[in-house]
Amino acid sequence: MYRESLCCEHRKKTQQPVFLCRNPPCCQCKILRCNADYVAATLNLRGSNKDAAYCNALRSYSHCTRKTARTCRGDLVYHSAVHGIEDLMIQHNCSKEGPTSPPRPRPPAPNHQGFESLDICNYEKSFLYKHGQPPTYQHCAAFGDPHVRTFQDEFHTCRVEGSWPLLDNNYLFVQATSYLVAKSSNATATGKLTIIFKNMKECIDQKVYQAEIDNLPAAFEDGSVNGGERPGGSSLTIQEHAPGQHVEIRAAYIGTIIAVRQAGRQLSFSIRAAEEVARSFTEEQDLQLCVGGCPPSQRISRSECHHTGIATETARLLCKEKLPVEDVYFQSCVFDVVTSGDANFTLAAHGALEDAKMFHPDAEKLHIFQTGAGCCLISLPFLLVIVTSNLLAIQLCF
Repeated sequence: MYRESLCCEHRKKTQQPVFLCRNPPCCQCKILRCNADYVAATLNLRGSNKDAAYCNALRSYSHCTRKTARTCRGDLVYHSAVHGIEDLMIQHNCSKEGPTSPPRPRPPAPNHQGFESLDICNYEKSFLYKHGQPPTYQHCAAFGDPHVRTFQDEFHTCRVEGSWPLLDNNYLFVQATSYLVAKSSNATATGKLTIIFKNMKECIDQKVYQAEIDNLPAAFEDGSVNGGERPGGSSLTIQEHAPGQHVEIRAAYIGTIIAVRQAGRQLSFSIRAAEEVARSFTEEQDLQLCVGGCPPSQRISRSECHHTGIATETARLLCKEKLPVEDVYFQSCVFDVVTSGDANFTLAAHGALEDAKMFHPDAEKLHIFQTGAGCCLISLPFLLVIVTSNLLAIQLCF
């Protein structure tokens, strides 16, 4: 009879009755694991099939709760989850029968070598091992005037002439140096980028990447294309996507990807960084444009466009070709083209948006809309042309 009353396989093997084990691990309510699996399955849903994938995750969640129902009878979290699943399935028109999400990868079983046996220079694997779920990521970018999109999805247009830190944390230092685009304007553009990958004993030597206008190298300052001779040196690599226009640096040891581009007479910077890495700084490292945005004294309104040869309407048409959605990227494009008189600035905004599509963890937050932040729609010369044309048309009619 004892063998029939055992709750776990290991109890069967040892022939011990269940009352000898108070709250054995195998008999405990495992609703928290179900919750964690559901969160992991819905964390980065995107694309045209995200609704179907969400329903799959809900069915998996429901199946998990049913499996643990016997041990969770008196658990409030369990009963809240069951009712919550039912409500969500109704809200999203999910059927109870159908495919489910693939099981979440579990951390490898502990062994006598412990964590050191893993590839500690692969951030994603290390994070999964320690936390049982993949890391979360954040995105920041600086392009054009420069315009800065922070890790918190705030969007500023800045004058910031001279050198300013985009990032300054325990792993990375990124500095942008800007110059005046035109004497008649406060607008600036990035002409130099310096990126320092700080020494990490187990993985890489300190590496410095520096780009300037018309000099976008596909190597670090010392001529290397990886993190050095250490065992984890291959966890830092640099790749040229378009000669003189687009370079990508992958730092797998900190879960980070950086894109550097040149479009026209400006450089742009985009990053996807692990949230844990992005937040690894002290109070003394408080000035970071990617974290806090531009200081209020350095912000420019994009509605104040200083024309230098290209009318606002012409700029809008040029930007519309690359950026059909009239979001902050479109507004920034119009501002830059009007202010600089350089149509190549359309490529800067377009490149920044393409990077955001690749790097931003939440597709629904890709576009940012700010009302009243664009250049005036009709410039005075264009208005005179319209008025003159209408007067001529009236005269011809009479």
